[in-house]
Amino acid sequence: MSQQSGSMLSLLQTRGRELFGDRFAIDPDDTEIIQKLMAYFLQDSRAIAHFNLDPHKGILLSGPVGCGKTSLVTLIRSLIPPLERYGIKSCREVTFDFIRDGYEVVQRYSTHAYRSSDRQPLAYCFDDLGAESTLKYYGNECNVMGEILLSRYDHFIKASMITHATTNLSASELESYYGSRVRSRMREMFNLVAFDRGARDKRR
Repeated sequence: MSQQSGSMLSLLQTRGRELFGDRFAIDPDDTEIIQKLMAYFLQDSRAIAHFNLDPHKGILLSGPVGCGKTSLVTLIRSLIPPLERYGIKSCREVTFDFIRDGYEVVQRYSTHAYRSSDRQPLAYCFDDLGAESTLKYYGNECNVMGEILLSRYDHFIKASMITHATTNLSASELESYYGSRVRSRMREMFNLVAFDRGARDKRR
């Protein structure tokens, strides 16, 4: 590990304790995952190339339950300049919004997801993709996150709108849940950064 990487991990550890308390600790097994995420989000072009990431796509952070995905995206967001920060939204919370507000929610995170000041597209990280339920709205069944991903894909093509997500699901499980069309769009929209399937549950 380079001196610069060690310094950044130390900074992350300090910030983590500020956000999550003194018990927070970076697991040495997660070092490469963290280096990939920091290379991408801090726009280190050499490290991005080293890890074979595409800076024009978002990040899909995949891993088993409890491995620390949500904590990492929250922590790294805090290191990004305020104007460049992505919003974090739980997919379950998005579905609750849909129950209340209907299809306007799909537009909220796509057509209307632009800064009012300069019309730059807003990046979002949708947390726990695949944990939400398929809902009915006035009798019509809707896979809300699937529709949001398809809509954001259109804006990704038109305006380079970036989307990030975390998920516990594998690629085949995502395709089974959202269908082949959404899965195909996701391949174009995301860099996959994956924890080992045997990564331990840090909540225990």
